[in-house]
Parts: sequence; structure tokens; C-alpha cells
Amino acid sequence: MRTVRIGCGAGFADDRVEPALELVEHGALDYLVFECLAERTVALAQLERLADPKSGFNEWLVERMEAVLAPCAERGVRVVTNMGAANPLAAAQVVVGVARQLGLGGVRVAAVTGDDVLDVVRGSDLPLTDGNGTVADLGERIIASNAYLGVGPVVHALELGADVVVCGRVADPSLFLAPLVHEFGWPLDDWRLLARGTAVGHLLECAGQVTGGYFADPGVNDVPGLVRLGFPLAEVAADGAFSVSKVPGSGGRVTVATVAEQLLYEVHNPAAYVTPDVVADFSAARATQVDEDRASVSGIDGGPRPDHLKVSVAYRDGFIGEGQISYAGANAEARGRLALDIVRERLRLLGFDGAETRFDLIGVDAVHRAPEGFRSGGHSAPEVRARVAARAETLADARRIGREVTALWLNGPAGGAGANRSARENIAVASVLVPRDVVRHDVHVLEA
Repeated sequence: MRTVRIGCGAGFADDRVEPALELVEHGALDYLVFECLAERTVALAQLERLADPKSGFNEWLVERMEAVLAPCAERGVRVVTNMGAANPLAAAQVVVGVARQLGLGGVRVAAVTGDDVLDVVRGSDLPLTDGNGTVADLGERIIASNAYLGVGPVVHALELGADVVVCGRVADPSLFLAPLVHEFGWPLDDWRLLARGTAVGHLLECAGQVTGGYFADPGVNDVPGLVRLGFPLAEVAADGAFSVSKVPGSGGRVTVATVAEQLLYEVHNPAAYVTPDVVADFSAARATQVDEDRASVSGIDGGPRPDHLKVSVAYRDGFIGEGQISYAGANAEARGRLALDIVRERLRLLGFDGAETRFDLIGVDAVHRAPEGFRSGGHSAPEVRARVAARAETLADARRIGREVTALWLNGPAGGAGANRSARENIAVASVLVPRDVVRHDVHVLEA
């Protein structure tokens, strides 16, 4: 039975580029997918585009394309990516420029647009799915609204002969499902096939996570070769049967355990994983080790796609000020706590709301929020880093928060060092659902 081989060249915005090149050169791929977009990532990209209409795409786009375009063209590997972020058309033009620079004539680059639905959503009475109120309640603070597109526009771009498809907000698994739909001619209402392809995409979308990254735990889950962690590829048959593996000799592991962990990652309900294309059912999924660093997955089913599409609404939500300072040596923890107490009282005197602040001793209670004095073995921490963060209405107030921490250098406990401070605008993200028929996509084809 004919198969299609898809590799994942990136699992987030700042991922490495070397494993992608390794996949192209040694993975016998048909497709390479760069999945680089999160809800906050696209929101920040929208801010960049507001400042410069020619920006708003992934900052590593040029580096990645310079690395893989020529070997992909040589081997006939097609590329699909959401590195277009808030500006897919500008990103596609950049890819064309890289192709010309590399002397690659005839490379067809498609830009998928239409996920930007700000005009549809802004000012509406659509309810927020993860909070109280409606979109209208956010007023003029909204900066972007991006719908999660499905496979449709990506399949369209591939049908038009695109060698590189650059998208904005397309659902992560859909980036991988689209080549399968295109290659095998899967009907868009064959829910079992679409669910199996969605499982492929969900397993690959975080790249190194399914090959042992974010899985390694010395002495518990030992993973070899993390320095040269290989990224995953899937070999998929026309009936949706598939296995996940990596390039032989690359670092990492592909096992039943790594596959099972990734399959459940960010899935609220394994029996109903909702995507724009299908509601996948992973509840009867079974992973089987078929070879070293190769696992197959079976038991995937699915049901009809939802009538609505998820939209991420990014909005301005005040400012965050932060400051940090370190203490080491004898009595370091007590000095760190004194530092936090001083800043806590200083912020109270300045009128900051205590409910909107955090006071952490990193290495002691920043994550676990352990009771004061609790230690394994009863020993005090030999070094700590005091961190204060708080929300403010203005940038000026946010800057004062960090300033109170750096002031500890000469006005606080002995031995403080390495102080720093920062202040930034806080961009929050809410979600709404819109009828899918109000979201329209376009595909723009450019040629080098």
C-alpha cells in the first residue's frame, strides 16, 4: 500500500533548525511541516504588524527557509508551515525572496489568509467561552481575532501546486492532515480517516516532545542523545494506519510511553478532541512498539466536525512589572524573605493591589508554594532568587515595581546581587466560537 511520509521540522516558534534539515536529508520525506504558532505567539505577532505592516511573521522564517529550501527542492519535499503568523502574505514574499537568493527558480509559494476575523468579532455579543461577558465588554482593548482554520485552504494551496504553503492560524493537526487529504483524496466527511490523520498531526505537532524531549527524567525516563534530539516523522497509509519514528542515529527515543504521553497532551477529552475538521476519539487508541524507535498507533475513530470555529481574541490587559535579585551563602533564604517583605510593604505604601502581585523565592516556593520553613531534610536553601511581579494600569507604574526590587541592592539585606527589572504590556487571550460559514479563506500563489 502506498504511504506518505511527513516530518515535523519545528514544534514551537523558537525551535531548532538542525533537526529539520536532518529530516529532509535522511528522512525520505514527502512533506516537512513547521508548526510554530501558539495563541500568544500570534497575538504578539499582531502587535508587531500594527507597528510595521511588513512584519508580523516568525522571526526565524528566513533562517529555516535558507536551511531547507534547496534540499527540499532537490528531493521534491513540500513544506507546510504556520510561520506566517499575523502576516502570511508578507511571509510568503520573504520565502520567494529566499528562493531567488538561492537560485531556485520556479518555486511556488502559497499564502493562506482569512483567519483574521477581527472585523467579524469586534464589538459583537459573542460570549467568551473561558470567562464572563462578551467580546463587546473588551471594548477598544482588542488588538486581534484569529480563527482556527482547518484543512480546506491548505489542501487548496497544494492542489494549486504550491511547493511551500505559508499559513497563519490553522489548527496544529490540520497542517499535517492536509497533505494526507491531498495525497490520498480523503473525503472531508470520512470522519474515521480524518481522525486518524488528526492523530498523526497531534503526535507530530510538538516535534521533539514525541521523541523524548520534555519526557526525559534521569533515572526514571532516561533518553539518550538529547544534545542531538531528532524530530519525528510519520509514515501514513491510505487507510490511515501509521507509525511514528525518527531518523536512525539521531538522538532521543520513540516508544509507546513517549507516544502515549504526547497523544494525551493538551487533549481535554480523549473521547472528543475537537478540531475544525473532525471530533477525534482517542479513547480506544493503542500504541505498539514495532521496532526500535518506531511505534504504531491504532484504534482512532472520529465523528462529525463542529459547526463553529474557535477564535482567539487578543486584547490589551494592563502592564506587568517584575524585578529579581539573588542571595547566596549562609542565611540566604532568610535574607531573601526579608527582601520580599520589604518590597511587599513598599508596594502597599505605593498603593498596589496585593491581589495582583506575586512574591516568590525561586528554588524554594515559586512553584510549590510550600509553607515557610518546609525543606527536604530540614536544610535551608544555600542560594535563592527573590522575584516580585505585579500588574499595573500604566507602564510607568509597572516600571516602579521592578525599581523597588533593584533598590534592594543598597537598601535591603546584605549580599544581594544580579538584580534586574523589566516592564511590559500584558496581552491576554480569550476565546469565542463563530459559525464556520462567516470565516472565508483565500490562497495567494507567488512564484520565484
